[in-house]
Amino acid sequence: MLHNFLPDCQSEVLKKLIFLIFMLCVLNACDTPSNQLEQILERGELRVVSRYGLTSYYNNGGELAGFEFELAQGFADYLGVDLKVTVPDNLSKTLNMIDNGQADIAAAGLTITRSRQNRLRFGPIYHEVTQQLIYRHGSTPPRDITEINSGQLEIVANSSHAEQLAILQQEIPLLSWTENTSIDTSGLLELVQLELIDYTIVDSNEMAASHSLYPELRVAFDISDPQPLAWGMRRSDDMSLQLAVNAFFEDIENSGYLDQLIEKYFGHIRRFDYVDSRAIHRRIQTHLPKYESTLKAAALAYDYDWRLLAAIAYQESHWNPEAVSSTGVRGLMMLTQATADEMGVIDREDPEQSIFAGTAYLTIMKNRLPERITEPDRTWLALAAYNIGLGHLEDARVLTEKNGGNPDRWADVRENLPLLAKKQWFSQTRYGYARGGEPVRYVGNIRRYYDIMLHHDEINRESTTPPPSQVNETLPAAL
Repeated sequence: MLHNFLPDCQSEVLKKLIFLIFMLCVLNACDTPSNQLEQILERGELRVVSRYGLTSYYNNGGELAGFEFELAQGFADYLGVDLKVTVPDNLSKTLNMIDNGQADIAAAGLTITRSRQNRLRFGPIYHEVTQQLIYRHGSTPPRDITEINSGQLEIVANSSHAEQLAILQQEIPLLSWTENTSIDTSGLLELVQLELIDYTIVDSNEMAASHSLYPELRVAFDISDPQPLAWGMRRSDDMSLQLAVNAFFEDIENSGYLDQLIEKYFGHIRRFDYVDSRAIHRRIQTHLPKYESTLKAAALAYDYDWRLLAAIAYQESHWNPEAVSSTGVRGLMMLTQATADEMGVIDREDPEQSIFAGTAYLTIMKNRLPERITEPDRTWLALAAYNIGLGHLEDARVLTEKNGGNPDRWADVRENLPLLAKKQWFSQTRYGYARGGEPVRYVGNIRRYYDIMLHHDEINRESTTPPPSQVNETLPAAL
């Protein structure tokens, strides 16, 4: 939950701001709220507009998640009000809802552009992205923007991408494109993947998060310089909401929560493995159905998301129950003989025995970690211990603390694990040498496969039940 990361009390700036609003109301004997922040506090609800996507807001197995969603939930908790998220049909409606006061904040990965600054008031910058031209692997990649006119370029209507293309068109009059008002960025990526259009434009953070979901897509080149992202609010003389947003971002930067949120959603995005990503998409159809019911049963028994267990099994064996490594580990969950004996496994190549034993062993690793370690770090650290052993993980945590990091945070421990392969470092540890780079790759791969599993499950769910356009829920369980 968010309170694990944010300060126990609101910032001094915010408390003073709310007190000032209260005193002005008392002095003026006001019966109705006088400014936007007071209106939010009075109604007890923060109204946010967002958009569906891995970088913003999505349904994670029946629970709500997304970088922007967790930021918005954090701000609602900060103010002590409920959160209501609305996803309009398109970007134009999103901006209109801010203009006419139907929503308080647009938390939708908005880039700050010149035209938007004339329309919106922006909060603090929390990330930077570049705009990238996307094409499908197998077609001839354009070398620059002048070479795309032979194909069809389609983008999200009223987006910052349209603004950037309009700027480029001043120098390249023949540049043309189509603006789509009915689908979002992920929908356009799907069209390129299916070869229904030739090109689209997405922000670099979205492409990084989506690359393994669309393994045929490639980045041709950037069409913009780095651009800042920020929340958008109604432009007026009323500064109350912006001051509160500024105070919130100052607190989450100082507490480290913003860095933790960035790590949670983007920390596992590394070099794209084209062949491996294509393989898992195929095997979800051909191999996974054989083991899905067993994975779900183990997940229910030990309180996991079954898709996380599926991602672990894919990393271990690519869902091959007869897999054997050069070191003698075998089965779907690649159990050593010692682990199999400890868990009472008779046949390591039996899928059910392997899945239940592997899940139970992962639970043992989690339970042996200090209770103060919270999710999702607890799961990532347990997975590292599953791979390299709890003793070596503890050595890496000791080195992390010596080097000024937080031994309870996976992002910090991840940076120190590779030191176990260097004599000057492993000579200081209890358990000695280990190939510490392996658990780093191991956990990163599992997180990537887990994203793919969530994406496939979401597509299947949407094919039968459309997602809700409005929700009012609390922060989802961290994973």
